[in-house]
Amino acid sequence: MDKKFTFEEIFKQNENRIHYHIHKLRIRDPYNEFYVEGLFALWLAYKNYQPDKGPLSTYFNFVIRNRMIDMIRKKAREQKINEACLQNESIQQQDGNYSTISNGPLVTPKDIEVADTEVWDEVKKLLTPNQWKWVDYYIIQGLSQKEIAQLEGVSIDAVKSWAREAKKKLRASGILNCKEDV
Repeated sequence: MDKKFTFEEIFKQNENRIHYHIHKLRIRDPYNEFYVEGLFALWLAYKNYQPDKGPLSTYFNFVIRNRMIDMIRKKAREQKINEACLQNESIQQQDGNYSTISNGPLVTPKDIEVADTEVWDEVKKLLTPNQWKWVDYYIIQGLSQKEIAQLEGVSIDAVKSWAREAKKKLRASGILNCKEDV
């Protein structure tokens, strides 16, 4: 294109194309982000248009629509990442030892009598060294699973695995009466 028209003239003639695609794609655009993206797409199409490839209006529609679809996908990806981060943050804050009602620990070290060493010796005999570490750190000392993982240099999933297996063994032995005990 030999650029017979300025971009301002092209813009005045084709501004409604931007609004058309926003409407056609059912986009809510309260901050005019998609309008600005459409305007940028119009400018790119104006700069890159090659007359031998087809009509200018068709090219405008193609570029504007595809840029808006790309922006929709980008925003969806960002939202998915943000939701995953929020969910991960929520999990780390609650760490599984918190009630959703009181936001306090379900079991606190004060609730457990540590003075009866015979009971703890029996518990220790039932468990593997890692399972005992979980009982000691989590139940007796009141550390979070994240803190235990950092102390032991393992993943949080490893600590959770120790906890699951320890609970199974303690339930089987009769020390824990139900799933809600710890």
